[in-house]
Amino acid sequence: MLKNRHFLGWLQAAPLSLVLLVFLILPIITIVIVSFWQATEFSIIPAFSMENYQFLFGSPVTYKVFLATFKYAAITWALTLAIGFTVAYYLAFHIRSQTVQIALFLLCTIPFWTSNIIRMISWIPFLGRNGIANSTLIDMGLIDEPLEWLLYSDFSVILAFVHLYTLFMVVPIFNTMMRIDRSLIEAAYDNGASGFQTLVHVIVPLTKPGIMIGTIFVLTLVMGDFITVRFMSGSQSANVGRLISNDIALLQYPSAAATAVVLLCTVLIVIGILLRFVDIRKEL
Repeated sequence: MLKNRHFLGWLQAAPLSLVLLVFLILPIITIVIVSFWQATEFSIIPAFSMENYQFLFGSPVTYKVFLATFKYAAITWALTLAIGFTVAYYLAFHIRSQTVQIALFLLCTIPFWTSNIIRMISWIPFLGRNGIANSTLIDMGLIDEPLEWLLYSDFSVILAFVHLYTLFMVVPIFNTMMRIDRSLIEAAYDNGASGFQTLVHVIVPLTKPGIMIGTIFVLTLVMGDFITVRFMSGSQSANVGRLISNDIALLQYPSAAATAVVLLCTVLIVIGILLRFVDIRKEL
């Protein structure tokens, strides 16, 4: 009987395992293999070589691009965490009606009913030299001439990232906050804790798993993004995603694969470090 149950368990897991093997494991193995191939201007040579990694780690451009990627990821994470935590806290603890909670939560998802690219490009006429933001500031007398740094700058890139990925921070934090036992908060108040002390010593520690899940989502999405940096910086800035995209456009697939492998390892290391601080398995 025990053997039959064991076999039945493996049989039930087989379809999902097959999907993961075909659509996740095999593509990653293929990318790793191709990263060791050689490439010329006209052909790809399937021969083992370390030249792609030697060129990647030997170029100062690589370190600048990775540094820019970490900068975008860190700033976006900080802003999305601040906004996401505030929104989730308001929905979870200040809205008493479950119907209103659901309605407001769905309201936050409305921008996701459209394409990421459309939502990103919509900032261009707003932030442009003759856009709505500059025109409004000039009409209010706050500035004398249009602000050039509003568009095609790091500011516009980070603004687009925050706009695109804040919901990925709101959802897990809100989900975690809704699971907090309200009697714990009442007990904190009964013992003389202020609202700030309750937030710091009760709510934030219990919300850590949700914060960690949101952090993983945001960091991985930002570090792998390339189209946002391209459009919102006016091709004046670069990140690792754009480095890979440029190599693919030039048909330098081995070089792109090597960069992708390094990026994947970097992201996995970051996630591994984050998981050392909080056990998120209870949230999954």
